[in-house]
Amino acid sequence: MRPALLNTVLDHEFFGAQNGSHTPVMLWGPPGVGKSDLIAQIGERHDVPVIDIRLSQMEPSDLRGIPFRDKTKVEWAIPSMLPNKELHGDKGILFLDEITSAVPSVSAAAYQLILDRRLGEYEVPDGWAIFAAGNRQGDRGVTYTMPSPLANRFSHYEVDINLDDWVSWAYKNGIDEKIIAFLRFRPELLFDFDPAHNPVAFPSPRSWQFVHNALIKFIDTPQVLLGTLQACVGPAAGIELKAFIDSMDQMPDLDAILRGEDIKAPKEIDLQYAVATALVGRAIRAKDTDNAKEVYGHILNYAKAFRQKEMGVMLVSDMLRAIGDDLFSVPEFGQWASSIGDIMLYD
Repeated sequence: MRPALLNTVLDHEFFGAQNGSHTPVMLWGPPGVGKSDLIAQIGERHDVPVIDIRLSQMEPSDLRGIPFRDKTKVEWAIPSMLPNKELHGDKGILFLDEITSAVPSVSAAAYQLILDRRLGEYEVPDGWAIFAAGNRQGDRGVTYTMPSPLANRFSHYEVDINLDDWVSWAYKNGIDEKIIAFLRFRPELLFDFDPAHNPVAFPSPRSWQFVHNALIKFIDTPQVLLGTLQACVGPAAGIELKAFIDSMDQMPDLDAILRGEDIKAPKEIDLQYAVATALVGRAIRAKDTDNAKEVYGHILNYAKAFRQKEMGVMLVSDMLRAIGDDLFSVPEFGQWASSIGDIMLYD
């Protein structure tokens, strides 16, 4: 399932913990696709704590607690990392990450916690959702087969790779527009992992964020830029991205486009992606300013300059996702929509 839809599922399951209809959720996917980030975003959206427990680093006693003698009885010291109303609040997310990398004895200790929301005398507070994530066995990570009794305690979702969802996230989180443009140009490189070759560095949503950080640090140090890009996403993708960045000095004058001047769209397809992405970035920066509608209008007019109507559709679709329904109130939107005929906008 694509991330945008998974966000809806996870939101509803979080609210389900408030009304007694919650089912624990297991997210499956290869390394680097953003499983942990999806859970963190749920916590941020609802302003609740996320307790991230890496089961691969646990012993059974870390979950169950340590026994101690109380007069003639043996009691269990409840781990402080587990959700507690007094410490963490009455709503939140218990996230069991790397669950498929946990040794079987730890998985067994998690059975009761996941299904019955308790371990011995400890109970997960009402209002806390339980989510988990792990890699599949074919992903070359350290994984164990999930026992049937544990698997039957979850609803299971596979995290799909979706470029539109990633682009929407990237604009919201300020990812360098050169990276967004490059991946629009080479969408198959958003995630390119072949477990049979066991690569050290490879393209993934996580590693493209590393590339963003590398560009911040090394864009003005050309002698090491290529090496740092390759260190993040591998040799081939690093070379392609560097060549793409080097070509961007041939882009048309964006300021002139935003002034409404008649600027031709570039013929080169990679530069067309770069221009479209850069204009979406300008639209985002213009949002809530006095001249926002003027900027939107000039961009919409320029969207008609591309020879391939699909390029203009991509530009306007990304704008719509980034700035919202305000775009519909711009007069130029209707003119642009009429110009594209039967090409559909992204819903």
